[in-house]
Amino acid sequence: MTRLVVVLVAAACVFASGSLAWAFNCPVVMKQASDLIRKAEAGKTSADTKPLIDEAKKLLGEAKAHHENAKTKRDHAEAVRKAKFASALAEEAIVLQSP
Repeated sequence: MTRLVVVLVAAACVFASGSLAWAFNCPVVMKQASDLIRKAEAGKTSADTKPLIDEAKKLLGEAKAHHENAKTKRDHAEAVRKAKFASALAEEAIVLQSP
């Protein structure tokens, strides 16, 4: 349930700001996701957090591929969306790690 809420909030953030589709935002959002994933990995992982971190890594990889192969604004928007989802999953893992 928590995961669904986090994903829905991330989706709302993506749709609420139309300027995120620009190519120059992709690297910034992907870097933020990467930093959050690293922070989640540095924490105490458990059976609850490991799948979240793995899914976040997968989504970040897909975001990077979308960005590298982008031909339209929509491709960049897809990269930003996936990177934001990766961030949301990493943040959820961080929250679950805290006491």
